[in-house]
Amino acid sequence: MTEQATGAVQDEQNPQFSLQRIYVRDLSFEAPKSPEIFRQEWTPSVAMDLNTRQKALEGDFHEVVLTLSVTVKNGEETAFIAEVQQAGIFLIKGLDAGSMSHTLGAFCPNILFPYAREALDNLVVRGSFPALMLAPVNFDALYAQELQRQQAAN
Repeated sequence: MTEQATGAVQDEQNPQFSLQRIYVRDLSFEAPKSPEIFRQEWTPSVAMDLNTRQKALEGDFHEVVLTLSVTVKNGEETAFIAEVQQAGIFLIKGLDAGSMSHTLGAFCPNILFPYAREALDNLVVRGSFPALMLAPVNFDALYAQELQRQQAAN
C-alpha cells in the first residue's frame, strides 16, 4: 500500500503535457478591391502580424490563442486582409513558473502555428488569390526577445 501511495505522489510531481483540443476561435477575410484587383498585374507585398495570449482554465488546463493577421497589398492597394485566431486547450502540470511561461509562450504557439498557417492559406485560396505560404516562425527566439524586452523595461 505504501508503494502505491508513493507512486501516486511521484506521478503528481512529474511534469505532464497533453494537447486536449485544437480549434479555430475566429476567422476573417476581406478583399476590399475585388473584383478590380484580379485584373491587375500581381506584384504582392505581404505584412504579417503575430500575437499570442494565454488564459488559465479550471484545474491544470490552459487555453493558448495564436493570432495571425496578414495584409497583402498589390502596389498601393490592399488586395486582402486575412486573420485567424487558432486556439488550443492544453493540460499542463508539474512545471515550475519559468518552464510554464516558456511552454505557454513558445511551445504551445509552435504547435498551433501549422494549423493557423493552413487555415489562412485555405481562406486566401477560397478568395481566389494565390496560395499564401508563410515561412515557419521561431517561437523560442520570439519568446527570448520578449523576455529581454521585459528585463530591459524593468
